[in-house]
Amino acid sequence: MTARVRTTAALLGAALLLAAVSGCTGSSPGDSSARPATPSQSSAQATPTDRSPHGVLLSAQLALREARRGEFRAVLGEAHAKGAVFWAPKTVLQYRGDGDARRLIVLDTSAYVGGDPQTAARLGGPHWEKYSGGTHCPYSALIDRISPVVATTAAAAADSPVLLGEEKLLETTVQHYRVTLTAAQYAAAQTQLDQDRRQALETALGPGEVVLDLWLNDHDQVVQLRRAAAEVDTIGYSEYGSSAISVQGPAEADIAPESGAGLPLFP
Repeated sequence: MTARVRTTAALLGAALLLAAVSGCTGSSPGDSSARPATPSQSSAQATPTDRSPHGVLLSAQLALREARRGEFRAVLGEAHAKGAVFWAPKTVLQYRGDGDARRLIVLDTSAYVGGDPQTAARLGGPHWEKYSGGTHCPYSALIDRISPVVATTAAAAADSPVLLGEEKLLETTVQHYRVTLTAAQYAAAQTQLDQDRRQALETALGPGEVVLDLWLNDHDQVVQLRRAAAEVDTIGYSEYGSSAISVQGPAEADIAPESGAGLPLFP
């Protein structure tokens, strides 16, 4: 482990490991379903400063907490996409599918769809439509599918993570970890999400086992994950914590005056 990650682990301590991630999670202080689940004995004994599989995955959680943002390239089932995602202090997503001129921007509880000539022609001028989620995140299912926090949280809560070994990934030396768990266990680990969102996540993962592979660099950052469940998703991450990653909503003058009636499908 690098000196930076050791220092981060020492400062934050194990008490932060299961803390809620800031943003539009939908949890409320009185919601007992959002309380952290009791960890297994093996995960309770692990710390982010040891190099056991559990300890490394806990350290990966801390690395994500420090980074707060990153860029991604994803294959979600059959859909290819790229963009940027923020998981703190607010949830932000910028998403664009390969071959799709439309873009999706989520800023906490608002979403903007469009930015392409076809949308402008349909709307008679404005390039964007705005969708409000009220107190919830629009496109939360897509965000939970892409966010490295959600996958790493599930991996760190698993009973028996396995280190498969050292590999080369895009000329970078990485450590390959694997966990196998049920959809219910994957969703239950997400104590930063409210019950409805956890239930939606469990349903989306489908019946049967969830096999989750994580490739970590020497900073314990997730550079790639592969999740095999109802669909197979492969997501690569880069530019963790970069101040150059900026996502802003469109100009008000370029937004249709009335929000759309339903969220367009992404991916």
